[in-house]
Amino acid sequence: MIIAPARKISLTDISVGVDTLKNWGLKVTFSEHLFDDCDQFAGADNVRAEDLQKAINDKDVKAIFCARGGYGTVRIIDKIDFSPLIDYPKWIIGFSDITVLHSKLHTLGICSLHADVLTTFGDTKDSNMLYLKQILFDEKTEFHHKKLEQTNDNGNRYKIEGEIIGGNISILYSLLGSDCDINTAGKILFLEDLDEYLYHIDRMMICLKRAKKLDNLKALIIGDVSQMNDNKIPFGKTAKEIIAETVSGYDYPVYYDFPAGHIKNNTPIIFGVPATMEISPNEINIKYKNPEVESSGKKYLRLLMYTVIFFLAIWGIFKLCALLLAKYL
Repeated sequence: MIIAPARKISLTDISVGVDTLKNWGLKVTFSEHLFDDCDQFAGADNVRAEDLQKAINDKDVKAIFCARGGYGTVRIIDKIDFSPLIDYPKWIIGFSDITVLHSKLHTLGICSLHADVLTTFGDTKDSNMLYLKQILFDEKTEFHHKKLEQTNDNGNRYKIEGEIIGGNISILYSLLGSDCDINTAGKILFLEDLDEYLYHIDRMMICLKRAKKLDNLKALIIGDVSQMNDNKIPFGKTAKEIIAETVSGYDYPVYYDFPAGHIKNNTPIIFGVPATMEISPNEINIKYKNPEVESSGKKYLRLLMYTVIFFLAIWGIFKLCALLLAKYL
């Protein structure tokens, strides 16, 4: 199902995306208020929330594609009951303002897809569209990319295991202290942003640092941070230089120019799934483990099952030992 949790859209805006999904063999449905218009938003807050809730509740909906980013998702996030996703998880797909949903899902232990919204399907390379399709249809869980630049590791190669989380810097900054605030410890953090003032990038990165979001990372991956704005009195650093300065005291690897974000080469990233990353200064390989949409509830049941099996095995061994002792002593 296609929803619009933020900025308003028209059918023309998403026509390429709709055709692409249909060509993949998917049954495309529109949320009831998809083309509503309320100032800058795709309808009033209550109707956008209603559309998202219906998409979450509908067991026949296997994936929720967000039509556009912009701004507005945070205005409806507290109106949404995400509990149906605990037992019946589904892909939620988008980026930019959709970082609000990714972050909320991460707090629930549900994975999601940081990938193009419908309005950018026509701008993205065919190879990335194919990769998105392969993820959705469980056909491919490995990504390879060359030409990463500006690392802080002096040519070292790394093999890192951990969940990838993150998204848009401005959104992550705005969620600090809320119930959508993500736990970054032991994770691979991905960051991207667009069209911000350089001093504000500095403010947000310092704030993330002070909030301990940059501590104890497995790695930091920086996507597109281009098209920034500056004041008449220049800030004096680029966005990459600001980020590099902020994380200079940490010993985890930091990589720039990962092809994801507000660019035509917006590579899909599976958030919240264990991944193995093999990284060198010039290339990166990512292999995701078990990329099924799995809820925290199902993870708990699986863990409970393993625990029961373990204790049954221990009980069986103990009983066997008791019988042997009774027989021979």
